[in-house]
Parts: sequence; structure tokens; C-alpha cells
Amino acid sequence: MSRPFNFSAGPAAIAEEVLREAAADMLDWHGSGMGVMEMSHRGPEFGAIYQQTQSDLRELLAIPAQFKILFMQGGGLAENAIVPMNLSARTAAPGARGTADFVVTGSWSQKSLQEATKYCNAQLAASSAPNGHTSLPEPASWQLSSKASYVQVCTNETIHGVEFHTLPDLAALGCNAPLVIDFSSHVASRPVDWSRVGLAFGGAQKNLGPAGLTLVVAREDLLGHALPICPSAFDYKIVADNQSMFNTPPTYSIYIAGLVFQWLKRQGGMAAMEARNIAKATLLYEAIDQSQLYYNKVDPHCRSRMNVPFYLRDERLNDAFLAGAKARGLLQLKGHKSVGGMRASIYNAMPLAGVQALVDYLHDFEKTGG
Repeated sequence: MSRPFNFSAGPAAIAEEVLREAAADMLDWHGSGMGVMEMSHRGPEFGAIYQQTQSDLRELLAIPAQFKILFMQGGGLAENAIVPMNLSARTAAPGARGTADFVVTGSWSQKSLQEATKYCNAQLAASSAPNGHTSLPEPASWQLSSKASYVQVCTNETIHGVEFHTLPDLAALGCNAPLVIDFSSHVASRPVDWSRVGLAFGGAQKNLGPAGLTLVVAREDLLGHALPICPSAFDYKIVADNQSMFNTPPTYSIYIAGLVFQWLKRQGGMAAMEARNIAKATLLYEAIDQSQLYYNKVDPHCRSRMNVPFYLRDERLNDAFLAGAKARGLLQLKGHKSVGGMRASIYNAMPLAGVQALVDYLHDFEKTGG
């Protein structure tokens, strides 16, 4: 019997092939006599895992040599504090409070702005709140500060289902500040234009593996500017100088991420995954748009390929819809409590067959009315 299709927004589905490989290694990794969870992070066995994982990630995402790959903890929420503690003073006068610009396009970028106010002058450069976060503010309309040490955006909003399909070009806007992106929920779903990015961060639990690992990719020239209050374990330069081993890293999560990276390479890499993700998203959005029962609120030009929120026009049918979906092996479709409705997260590990099964159910439920 095949496994159910898990549409959870995170922690999210992991490819079955990866899970089976991890299960086979559970008691004895490659004849070492230890499972990965039991290994010293400073031992040669985990050292080999770490080096391979970092190498595969650099290859997959085509990360340039001048960027450091950091394996940290705390998730995206912690990075909302760690980023300003590391970058906000970069261009400020000694002892002065730094400035950073934020573009708010949904719940997660709003959290970033709010958290940063504790550590710097966090400026709202643009917001899509007036339209309910259903579209993206045009970069030309952003009110960017000349004093900003960085500009931060969330390139895929997991709750509202809004995605930057093209990264903003700050240089074209006359802005010299580096772009910081929270790419938690669409990392490794498509190539990254690193020429437009200064720093990227994301929790692993949506597209890279289990919760516990936080990925940070930072340009070298942005390191070494941490505020005095920044804990040593969160100082990017210290973490980079110690190869992410300043404190014990999330070893098992790194190992699983490494298996995911190898799986992604076998799938054909980022170009192949992007094409697959476009096909999955197109199939699902077309089913929603052609329906008389379901609808999506997001502007088609910025709809997320990873997180698809949708609503039933008759919300009295919500419970019946979810119960019927579960009975058909379609799990975790309830929308986030802050916006309601439904949400299908169709990350890399979700096969086309899973999306097709959901589309078939959408059609059947609409015909029968539950």
C-alpha cells in the first residue's frame, strides 16, 4: 500500500527514497558501528558527512566561492534576530543604531520587521497589507533608506502563498545595500541568482529535511560586523571560522539534508526541479481557477509554487472536505489558523501523482458536494 500524500507546510514531507536510506543507516552508518545520531560532530565519520553535504549544496545551488555556507539552529524566527545582530551595524557610525529596510508581503516578513526593531531602526519600505497580501509591491515603489545596512524580503510567504518569481535587483533601484532573503519555504525549488543576494537563510523543515537545521548562505564581506550583544554562537564570522562547529550543530538534520541534496542531484538538479514544480503548481491552480467551488486570492503573477492556499465558497463544507481528503490519503490540507481555508504545500518531495490525486479529489468533491 502506498503512503498517503502529506501536504503539510512544515515540518513537511521528505522523499520516501531518502527516508528508506536513512532507515537503513539508523543502527550502523557505513559500517562505522554507530548511527549518525550517536556520532561526535568532531569525529571523522561525521566530518565526511558534513563535507559531502556542504559540497553537494554548493553544487546544487551554484553558490559562488565568496559565499560561506553556515549550518545553524533556531529556524527562520531566530534568524529574524540573528540577521540584524550581525548586519545592522555594518554601515552605521560607531556606537550608533543601524538601519535596515523591510518589504512586508505576508506574515513571515511582518515577523522579520517586528523582531528587527529590537536591534536596529527597522524601516518599512513597502507593504502589501492593504490588499491582504495577495500581490507584491512593485520594487520601483519601495521607499528605501539611503542609510540601510541591508534590505530584507521573504521570497516565498508560506501562509499567504505569495512568491517572488524573480529576485528584486536593488542595484537597478539605485540601492547599494545587500539583499537579505528568507527563502525557507522555496529553497532548492529553483535556481538562485546570487548576483542579487547578500545573504539567504531558511529553516530546513519545509524543503531540505527535518526541523532543527537552519541554512545561512552569507557573502564573506558581510561577516565580522556583529553587535556586541550578539551571542558568540550566532556570530556569523565565528560560525564560519569554525566550519559551523563552534557549538554542536544539528548533526542528524545535516545528515538528512545531505541525503536530500543527493536525491535532488539524482532528480536532475535545480533546473529539473523548477520545471517539475511549475508543472505541479500549474496543474493545481488550473483546477482551482476552473472550479465553481474553490478559489485562490493571490495575483497569478506572484502565486507561490510551493504553498497553494485556497478556499471553498461555501465554508460550511470545510469539515466535510477535510474529512473526505483524509479518507483518500490526502493529509494536512487545513489552512493556517490566521487566514483559514485550505492550503496545499507541494514542496520538492511531493510527486506529481500527489498533486493529481488532490486535483481528482477536488473535482469529485465539487460534483458530490461532500
